[in-house]
Amino acid sequence: MPSYQLQVVGYVRSPYKQKFAIPRQPGLIAEAKAELVLEKGYDDDAMVRGIEAFSHLWLVFVFHETADKGWSPLVRPPRLGGNAKKGVFATRATFRPNPVGLSVVKLEGVLRRQGRLVLQLSGVDLLDGTPILDIKPYLPYADALPDASGGFADSAPETDMTVSFSEQADAFCQRQQQVPELRLLIEKVLKQDPRPQYKKQRSDTQSYGMTLYHFNIKWTVNGGHNHVTEISLQPDNSREPADAATEPDNTGD
Repeated sequence: MPSYQLQVVGYVRSPYKQKFAIPRQPGLIAEAKAELVLEKGYDDDAMVRGIEAFSHLWLVFVFHETADKGWSPLVRPPRLGGNAKKGVFATRATFRPNPVGLSVVKLEGVLRRQGRLVLQLSGVDLLDGTPILDIKPYLPYADALPDASGGFADSAPETDMTVSFSEQADAFCQRQQQVPELRLLIEKVLKQDPRPQYKKQRSDTQSYGMTLYHFNIKWTVNGGHNHVTEISLQPDNSREPADAATEPDNTGD
């Protein structure tokens, strides 16, 4: 069978430092801001000439965290409760014959920082450090098809989860100035209910932790309610959360 060698054109800097808590599709959390830093050789201003005329972009990327885990012809989509099996080509699961994904993001701007060409993005569903293989403009007349059928994922996922913040967590969000929409970002992430499917059946109080940007967030889940107990700055010598989250379950719809 033929094989092809692909070049990485850039890497994403995103608030999601681990697969746990990443929304299952792009656009679900507009407050998730990120940057695509183009690699040398692809950071020529000529290569993005005219790109700001487009509001959204398609990013072709590599599932770099799961690429070495192989693939499966059948997967269990979380949207179906993790019980029903579907063909891998009928899902957006990460475990594919070629570990390649497709994500549509909003383009917020283009700038240069320290000599590097940077695309500012929002609404991302990409892990920090994700390699990007290609960038294409989103074309509404061709890419948004109102009569299309979405199969078992015909509408955006919704939950009845509620979110509250402790006094410390609320004060931290108000005090820090680096991420103005931090509180709203946390709230929207938790309303997506990022827990593994088998954890959602439990009725006891569960404790979790995650990292968004450089903040460690701890929270508890009891029934349909999330309570953010503590937020702190991440230690400079670690990119992992102070309290590790449960195993990731972000396999896409």
